[in-house]
This record gives sequence, C-alpha cells and structure tokens, in this order.
Amino acid sequence: VMKYGYQLPLYRQEQMFAAQGITLDRQTLASWMGRAAWWLKPLHALLRRAVMSYPRLFADETPLPVLDPGRGRTKVCQFWAIATDDRPWGGPAPPAVVYMFAEDRKAIRAKQLFGDYHGILQVDGYAAYKGLIKNGGHLVQLAFCFAHARRKFWDVHVTTKSPIAAEALQRIAMFYAIEDRIRGLPAAHRAAVRQTDTRPLIEDFKPWLEARLLEVSKKSGLGKAIRYTLNHWEGLTRFIDDGRIEIDSNTVERSIKPIGLGKKNYLFAGSEGGAETWASLASLINTAKLHDIDPRHYLTDVLERIVSGRTKINQLHMLLPWNWKAERDSSQAKLAA
Repeated sequence: VMKYGYQLPLYRQEQMFAAQGITLDRQTLASWMGRAAWWLKPLHALLRRAVMSYPRLFADETPLPVLDPGRGRTKVCQFWAIATDDRPWGGPAPPAVVYMFAEDRKAIRAKQLFGDYHGILQVDGYAAYKGLIKNGGHLVQLAFCFAHARRKFWDVHVTTKSPIAAEALQRIAMFYAIEDRIRGLPAAHRAAVRQTDTRPLIEDFKPWLEARLLEVSKKSGLGKAIRYTLNHWEGLTRFIDDGRIEIDSNTVERSIKPIGLGKKNYLFAGSEGGAETWASLASLINTAKLHDIDPRHYLTDVLERIVSGRTKINQLHMLLPWNWKAERDSSQAKLAA
C-alpha cells in the first residue's frame, strides 16, 4: 500500500525500517510484492472483467520505462488505465479503475484490450483508439474529452495572450457551468438540460471556430488547437445526446495520476514482471480508495481470506472492493443492532 497506494519507493521504505532497527533488504520487499500480486492475480482479472462489462468506460494511457537487463537500459512500454464511475448520474456502475501493462506502445495493444468491447469509450485523441472503429467496425463508440481541447487553447492563451484563445476558453467555460448544475442528476434530466441549454452554445461554437481558422496560420499553436477541436467534433459533442456521458475524461485522468507520480518516484519498473505486479496491486488499492476503504485493511483481509481458502474461487466476486465494503457494512450494522 505504501508503494502502490502512496508511491513510496522500496529503497525509502528500506531506510524507514532500518531507522526502526528492522533490517529488510530491498529484494526481500520486492519479492513480497510479487508474491502478494501472485495471490491477487485472479482478483485483478475479475476486476478487469467487471469493469469491462459496463457499457460506458473511460481509458487513458501513459508510457512506462521498464528496465531491460539484456541491454543495460530501459525500454518504453505502456500502462493503461480503464475506469468506470456512474456517480455523476446515479447509474449502476461502481467507481473502479483497472490498470493493464503492455510491453510496447503499438496500436495493436488497444485492439487487444478493447477489441471485444461493446459500448462507449471516452478517451483523448490518441490514434490507437480511432483504430477501434475503422474498417466499418462500430462496436465501440468514441466520446472525446473537452478538457483536452480546452487545454490546447489554454496553452496558447498563456504563451501568446491570444484574444481568440481567450474567447474559446470563455465559450468552453459556459459548457462546464451547465455541467456543474446538472452533476448528480439522472441521465434523462442531464440530457434534457443539455438539449435546451448546451446545444445552442455548441452549435454556435463550431462555425465560430471554422471562421477563426481562416484568420490564423494552420501551423500555429492556435490553428492546431482549432483543428484538433474540429477534427474530434463528433466525439466531443456526443455527450449532448446521452446523459450518461461526461463532458470530459477527467475520471480516468484522476485515476492515472498515481501512476504518473509513481513513475516520477520510482523512475522505472525493474522488470516486466514488476510492471505486472504494479498493475495488479495498484488496481485493487486505488479502487478501494474510490470507495473510501482503507486499502491496508482491505488487502490484509482479502489476502488472509484467499491464502487460507476461506473464500473459494467461485466466491471471489465477494472480494471486489464494492462487494467487500457492502459485506463489511452489513456485518457492522448487525452487530450494532
């Protein structure tokens, strides 16, 4: 939990233990990590299946340096985060995130992860996602992220003080103000408000962007920001007609931040096996956090139940964080009664 929940590298933990008079070699700590992940591997797989069963997902990816012992340096692999959270509209999907490791950054990895998925996938503009719907395949509907479009205008505004970028930001802020008003309301209500309040603003925004594009260099930062927005227009505006879809993919952006902080603190994964361990443990720990569960208490109980055999393989779904919490709360309520 200290490493994968709070991004504290093992060498620092080794020093902390030594200060308390406890001698623990870093390799011993690493082997414990791997052993715990081995026991939890079926639960991680079950978490992935549970997340992928929902009709609306968020996804994001980040490069992951992994030590390549044969070459004496790191190689660039990929870490994926797949998240779900229906709380903004009161839907059935529990908040969850599952991380997956891929040995490289080839576009085929997206097809391997999402090739059998039927539903709405909310993502950034990474080309690998667009390959999921090419060649006539429409199993996946892509919804894009207005936060990414906004960020491009923000970068231009900060560096150039462009009045066009400033106005684009003001217009996008109006979309977000409406989203703030309807957060937590049922999907049908959200969709109705978007039709009456957001759609006119969106329909006015596109011709405004097209007109501005004729006034600026297409190679400039502002031109690139406008073209990015227009090129992703269908996916960016998909949220208007479906109250289940968010305006952005910030749900998964928040879930991948711990991975970014981990990369900063660890620098790299020691091996592909270490990256797999990272994916398994971080998935369960960060999903537990999304349910306001103390991940240390959760993992302690889960490991004890799995290793002892108290929880059988056909009961493993009871150890998913939301089911574990429901069982715990029910037991505490009975005791209180």
